Amino acid sequence: MLRQLLRSISRRSPGAAAINEAGIRLWQCGDLRGAEQRFREALARDSGYAAACSNLGMVLVEQRRLAEGLERLERAVAIDPAHAGARINLANTLTIDGQVDAALAHYLEALRLAPDAPETRVNVVKPLMDACQWREVELITAELEDLYRTKPESDWAERVSPYVSQLLPLAPDFAKRLAVHYAAGLSAAWARERARIERLRPPHAGGRIRLGYASGDFRDHATAHLSAGMFELHDRGRFEVSAYSWAHDDGSDYRRRIERGVDRFIDIAGERYEASAERIARDGIDILVDLKGYCGGNRSEILAMRPAPVQVNWLGYPGTMGADFIDYVIADPVVLPEANSWQFTEAIAWLPNCYQVNDAAQRIAPGAPARSAAGLPEEGFVFCCFSQTYKIDRRMFEVWMRILRAVPASVLWLIRASQLATGNMRRAAEASGVDPQRLVFAETLPKEEHLARHRLADLFLDTRIVNAHTTASDALWAGLPVLTCPRDTLCSRVAASLLCAVGLEDLAASDLAGYERLAIDLARDPRRLAEVRARLARNRLVMPLFDTRGFVADIEQAFETMHAMAASGDKARSFAL
Repeated sequence: MLRQLLRSISRRSPGAAAINEAGIRLWQCGDLRGAEQRFREALARDSGYAAACSNLGMVLVEQRRLAEGLERLERAVAIDPAHAGARINLANTLTIDGQVDAALAHYLEALRLAPDAPETRVNVVKPLMDACQWREVELITAELEDLYRTKPESDWAERVSPYVSQLLPLAPDFAKRLAVHYAAGLSAAWARERARIERLRPPHAGGRIRLGYASGDFRDHATAHLSAGMFELHDRGRFEVSAYSWAHDDGSDYRRRIERGVDRFIDIAGERYEASAERIARDGIDILVDLKGYCGGNRSEILAMRPAPVQVNWLGYPGTMGADFIDYVIADPVVLPEANSWQFTEAIAWLPNCYQVNDAAQRIAPGAPARSAAGLPEEGFVFCCFSQTYKIDRRMFEVWMRILRAVPASVLWLIRASQLATGNMRRAAEASGVDPQRLVFAETLPKEEHLARHRLADLFLDTRIVNAHTTASDALWAGLPVLTCPRDTLCSRVAASLLCAVGLEDLAASDLAGYERLAIDLARDPRRLAEVRARLARNRLVMPLFDTRGFVADIEQAFETMHAMAASGDKARSFAL
């Protein structure tokens, strides 16, 4: 989600426009309360000022006041139905609220109103992917490929964000150059503050390395599901661990466990970006690990001010940040082979095993629901893919339909998405000669119960452009084999890395034809599939993938190597453990 900072001129009060502009400046610095006050002042001068009303709605949403924010955003569209930016802000917020179909209607209306406006072009791509509107996504991809061949990066940035560029089948060079362009803008915008913040950093006084993790996902979120067990295992004789959080406190066990697992948990949700950067610098953080990258809700502005001498991109963002303020990315030889290292501007820290941490203490509910309770037929092979729908593209879906046609009475078990997405997939199945009822959609469940229901499935089918990441770990932890087909980008190689780290590398097919054959062969050969499942059961607790303590030892060695290079005055350079 890219928020839109609306600068429309007030129809009735030039003064209101100036106040709205002041609110935007505060908003850009992360001062949400100050921005809220300014937008309210602008509306006090002109109650029919749609831009200020929409801006107010968005800062309320960013303060987790969703109902208040939605009311203001809907009011802004009612004031000016032709305001494309106001519709984009409303659509973004409806998406957060789970009203995906209503959101897409506003995205498409914004695109009709302002087809060439960057804010509409950039924001509409991901919702179309969520809705499985594959024809439209393919047209946008073709347009981006043409821009790649003929136009500079500034034109690309008006069509797609760095994050969404990772989700499309574009050349790896596209995503890298777009990230570099975006990061250059951040660096320029915060250059003056960076010079000031860097002077605040105290020299390392010896002793423990001060390690900071920064994220907006210290809550019930995939990043926390993976990492919650890591923080408590850091060696406190060598590391002092801080967490800088701009996530809302959802009261979840994940949040509480992370709070307990670090030495200091600092809530920076309400701070201006400069204040957060200053805090981190004064805290003397030696290594700052960004767990968010350019994903939605990031605060890369903080890292652009260089509050720590070593800054690291890890776990949350599956690509390069292209930034002069990010020194390292943490990877492994499978997810990022040396031959692909050119795709990253960061120096690479290769861990010996999978780069993705996993929690060996994650609980699975006992037993499993009845197949009928899960909406599954009593008999027949169950293929599943519990990834979000934006990861499913037409080509992958067609492979899945061929697999279903080749395995009679089998079903494909998916996570329930919007009505539009499920309808589009059912229609695509029917067009492929597959009964749409063979697509079964699973309702959202608490995590322990979700893990338990994996026992009803026979084989997890991975997506090709962006793999299942946490979702694939969940399947393997629950004892369900995962079939994948790695490509040449990090985000498409995660499942292969997971499989190698649990001794199932033979489930990483070299191409889609091999993927299709292997899925069919495993479904037709129960003895072969049973051997794979037994191997996973044997390996799960003895191979590196779910050895959280061993992972922490590896990443700590990487952090010590980074710190030693920086302490000796060396520039960041790639290394392998």
